[in-house]
Amino acid sequence: MAGIRIVDIDMYHPETKVHNDFYIEHFDARGVDIRGLLKALGRESRYKIDRDDENSLTMAYEATRKLLAKTGLTGQDIDLIAYASQTPEYIFPTNSLMIHHLISGAAHTICIDSNANCAGMTAAFEQVSRQMLGNPRIKRALIIGSDYVTPHASPDDPVYFANFGDAAAAVIVERDEHAVGFIDSIYQTDTCVYQNSLFPAEGLAKLGSTGVDAGAFHVKFTPFDDSICVDAASESIRTLLTRNEITPDEIKVACFSQLSIANIRAVSENIGIADNIAVYIGDEFGYTSTSSPFIAMHRAISSGKLQRGDKVLFWTVGAGWQNVAMVVEY
Repeated sequence: MAGIRIVDIDMYHPETKVHNDFYIEHFDARGVDIRGLLKALGRESRYKIDRDDENSLTMAYEATRKLLAKTGLTGQDIDLIAYASQTPEYIFPTNSLMIHHLISGAAHTICIDSNANCAGMTAAFEQVSRQMLGNPRIKRALIIGSDYVTPHASPDDPVYFANFGDAAAAVIVERDEHAVGFIDSIYQTDTCVYQNSLFPAEGLAKLGSTGVDAGAFHVKFTPFDDSICVDAASESIRTLLTRNEITPDEIKVACFSQLSIANIRAVSENIGIADNIAVYIGDEFGYTSTSSPFIAMHRAISSGKLQRGDKVLFWTVGAGWQNVAMVVEY
């Protein structure tokens, strides 16, 4: 039986690096001390767009361009483009179609956009892998995750304004008769905080009648304890590993949501993997939303931590909330 294996991965982030001091001073001036928040999340710096000609789509293209150059592939070699973002530059046409144009894709290529919020790229990888397993005509797929949250973060909201970084990741997977690749996945959904992060704040329908101002394009965020998902995530990951007869010590690298270092440590402890298995890059990149587990994977590969044949565990969580976990043989 054919497997869906990862060919390669690459990423892109803007040049400008912003350290915690900027945000501490920003909120000190508002009488809000965010030092404890930044420490709890594990933040030190993040890369930020500071040019008018950059956005989530341009970052996605740059990550894709680098990946194609590295693999020696062209747009003609791609049978499916899946673009995951919660901040797409355009609603229509699809951003995947625009990437298709930029890389001179083939006429037969499938182009799809998806949005599972911060879980989006992980969910897209899982969905694409399953589609490829069921459709042998899809030989090779390009999966992209890109978010540009900065313009939509209220300067009065510490969680969104000081937490996020801008970045994109791109990965190519292909059907391989001799590979294992994608193994299995699991979802766990609980809508207990489904209204705590809303964007646009009042919904798209009202924008046409009430007009557009800066506040309308800010996230409406009601604070809650983000560790709410940890126990459920741990339970679902244990189920995922057990039903595939994979023991925790077989996991060589864990690529988790970079929202909170505390959550990474808690999930790791709960499922019985060592502290050094989970890759943490949120101190350098901030929280890059949908791409964060794959930027962690990129770091694991580039540092030599992840080798071919190793089993990789992914876990992330989308607003509302929904845990998504999957295990892959690299």
